[in-house]
Amino acid sequence: MSSPVLHVKGQVLVGPEEVLDEIWVVDGRVSLSAPGGGEVETVHGYALPGLVDAHCHVGLEAHGAVDDARAEEHALADRDAGALLLRDAGSPADTRWVQEREDLPRLIRAGRHIARTRRYLKNFAWEIEPEDLVAYVRQEARNGDGWVKLVGDWIDRETGDLGTCWPVDVLADAIAAAHEEGARVTAHCFGEQSLVDFAEAGTDCIEHATGLTDETIGTFADQQIAIVPTLVNIDNFPAFAEAGRGKFPTYADHMMDLYERRYETVAKAREAGVPVYVGTDAGGQLPHGLVAQEVEALTRAGFGPLEALGAATWEARRWLGRPGLTEGESADLVVYQEDPRQDVRALARPHRVVLRGRVQPHSGARG
Repeated sequence: MSSPVLHVKGQVLVGPEEVLDEIWVVDGRVSLSAPGGGEVETVHGYALPGLVDAHCHVGLEAHGAVDDARAEEHALADRDAGALLLRDAGSPADTRWVQEREDLPRLIRAGRHIARTRRYLKNFAWEIEPEDLVAYVRQEARNGDGWVKLVGDWIDRETGDLGTCWPVDVLADAIAAAHEEGARVTAHCFGEQSLVDFAEAGTDCIEHATGLTDETIGTFADQQIAIVPTLVNIDNFPAFAEAGRGKFPTYADHMMDLYERRYETVAKAREAGVPVYVGTDAGGQLPHGLVAQEVEALTRAGFGPLEALGAATWEARRWLGRPGLTEGESADLVVYQEDPRQDVRALARPHRVVLRGRVQPHSGARG
């Protein structure tokens, strides 16, 4: 038995300039013209393409990988929040099964993090030395869905501050290997020097990017290296700094400096033309379902409401190579009763979540 036709009526935000009065969902797909007959369910409101969380970790919590039941709660919490396309930026859990579930968000996996030995969170990453980097990058490029995640810097116990993890020549070889395998590379980077090194080595994206300076912002803009700032996670920097202050006061001061200029850093990147996308860093330290908070955080960094919405919808989908609300594509959309162009905080209150053409119940999952 076929599903009833869904008629979405009001303001359908297909793109920053394109707004339709209505669309239909027929057999799970977007139709721009009314079907002939059949049962019709009408939903009124402001519709957006399903939101994108471009940095999260399904199946990962502070101690490492979790079981499938808990990973399902992560994915459901994101779905409840309207995040219907997730780029999983590294996880030790094998979450390919999520991609087979019609009721869970679409998932783009980056395989497992690749880090320097004892230079990242325990139980998260493959921990290796530089001579093995190219081989592990090739492995994770084949295991993932077009992305590889490296850890670019971490606290160096010898210097007592953030330190880079990889020689630039090795990085360049590893990134070239990923590209040969058809994958893009992103990296966890907090400090300044790792950004210089990754840009020189030809990276595609940087996560957090708190160490951007005027010089590296110019380089990122010229090379169109994307950043995913994860501002809701950067809010934890004071706690990270305090936890390390006893042994590593220089690191603690550095983290506080990065934290205090976080909005200014993202604002400068935006003004220079660096591509910026929404990601929460959910998993590990943070719960899932925070995409609306990250969009709001971008508005504190100088983004207008429409720009911030684009960083979580049509622009992010284009960057990840996934469709929006176009004729014949899968109907993945969120309907709101308030206009998010007027106040992006409306994103925290989805009225209807439609995934693969079906209205989803609110699961109540705790991510």
